[in-house]
Amino acid sequence: MTEELEFALRVARAAGGITLKYFNTDTPVERKADDSPVSRADREAETYIRNQIALRFPHHGILGEEFEEQPGDGETRWVIDPIDGTKSFVYGVPLFAVLVGLERDGIPVMGVAHFPALNETLWAEQGGGAFCNGEAIRVSSTDRIEDALLVSGSILSFEAKGTLDGYIALAQRAYATRTWGDAYGHSMVARGKAEVMLDPRVNVWDTCALTPIVLASGGTFTSFDGGPGHGVGEALSTNGRLLQPALNCFADNQHRPNE
Repeated sequence: MTEELEFALRVARAAGGITLKYFNTDTPVERKADDSPVSRADREAETYIRNQIALRFPHHGILGEEFEEQPGDGETRWVIDPIDGTKSFVYGVPLFAVLVGLERDGIPVMGVAHFPALNETLWAEQGGGAFCNGEAIRVSSTDRIEDALLVSGSILSFEAKGTLDGYIALAQRAYATRTWGDAYGHSMVARGKAEVMLDPRVNVWDTCALTPIVLASGGTFTSFDGGPGHGVGEALSTNGRLLQPALNCFADNQHRPNE
């Protein structure tokens, strides 16, 4: 385990403790310019992580959801989301995560996803395996969409992105569908509990930590057209065996605005 991963595990768990102080306490919630929610818990947790990074790795850059980017050496950047799944957090749903990821030259090389309310922590770094609470994890071996669990983010976001037809085509073939979105959905794929996770609207801080985890577990992490999934605004996690069938559903059902 590298120095960076040991550090990320420590600060993610500590930041998770901060979020739990406000979970299910009716803490006030504001709406940002994009209508997404933010609370004191988000800001306190991110401030804590940023301060810890600045102390331990002062030459590294920092990008987080709640505050401006802090430039670094141009090579290494920490990418953090203090509460991934803030809407879940606000409504008392325990499926939110603290995400701490590390990029080198724009490539995610290490990630920690800590779920404070579940007491679960997933992590991985490039060249190693993926783990949950110290146990190795692996994607499922399911090779038929008809036997797969499909999880996803907001259905309305598919409509807004023009990818609703592809989602529906895939959902109609899947054995079961659930909207367990955000980091939790991707973690289910990495742990072999689901086969496909579709996230139609994501930011860099949503994907940096998750990319290494899904890949190290044997899965794929791409866009809806099969390209890299980090930093492109959408993310598709699969167990690998079902990547092409999932991509085919989107390719064969492209949105046509005039129809």
